[in-house]
Amino acid sequence: MITKVTAAGLAQDAADFLAFKRAMGMSYRRAEFDLNSFVCFVRQRYGEHRASLEEAVTLWATRAGARKAITVGNEFGVVRQLCLFRRRSNPRAFVPEHAVAPVRESVFVPYIFSHEEVLTLIGAASRHEGGNLCGTMLRAFTLVLYCTGMRLGEATRLRMEDVDLRRGILTVQRSKGRTRILPIRDDLVAELRHYLQHREKVLASTGVGASPALFVRRNGAALTLHAASDVLRRLLRDLGLKPASGRCGARPYEFRHAFAVHRLTAWAVDGVDVHARLPQLSAYLGHLNVLGTEVYLKATPQLLELASQRFEQHSLGRRLKP
Repeated sequence: MITKVTAAGLAQDAADFLAFKRAMGMSYRRAEFDLNSFVCFVRQRYGEHRASLEEAVTLWATRAGARKAITVGNEFGVVRQLCLFRRRSNPRAFVPEHAVAPVRESVFVPYIFSHEEVLTLIGAASRHEGGNLCGTMLRAFTLVLYCTGMRLGEATRLRMEDVDLRRGILTVQRSKGRTRILPIRDDLVAELRHYLQHREKVLASTGVGASPALFVRRNGAALTLHAASDVLRRLLRDLGLKPASGRCGARPYEFRHAFAVHRLTAWAVDGVDVHARLPQLSAYLGHLNVLGTEVYLKATPQLLELASQRFEQHSLGRRLKP
């Protein structure tokens, strides 16, 4: 049976679907963007005439051949969820097969900072004095990124109420549909105490007095995701870790990758069962499941070399037994 739809009908279905998901506590902000894109595509191609949903989904998913496979797969997944939602009220409604966008795994390989590069970046951040961002704040910000593995947006959204330095805890509020509590080391606690003293002086000098945001700029305004991403990208370019132009090279997001890989490597060096610790790291990073964390096991040659050495020792030990 051919399912016929109109752009207006799809728009209403999308609104109902988002309301259903948000009633269960999910934000679905990115999904809303993708669904709006799909509805606009249907409206531009078919107007308000009835069209085949199967044809519309296929044309939309294959509309640009140069897009990354992971992007196509993520967008298609949202539209497929919408189709499954529509089937709740019509058991015969069309639902596309996964074969329309079969590739889901990203082939992107992150840049993993070495320990020396991390120290160099923190030093450069500490000395930064350009624009409306001072080095003291930027140092604390980069340390939080590296020492906790937070996403860039999570760190910029931290509020004073999320910081408990007495207990050594940072709280990430409602990120990816969940809140998580992150214990932090004493040295990061000390760095944040020093930054908070500086923060008080900034707010007092600007007349702002108080701000709910943890990270503030020289004028007392909260640090934004755009400003943080921009200044870190400039630091990466200045240090030669990223080309002078273009989107290639290391990214601000690599602090999160470095945290994960360095933690796993340290466990491996200490002889810890890395696979047994993966769920802990997964929860700390805020991954939906451990599969999102396993990718880091193959992210660095050092981890692979350690695994190879352990396997060789284990195999040799078994052969030498009488």
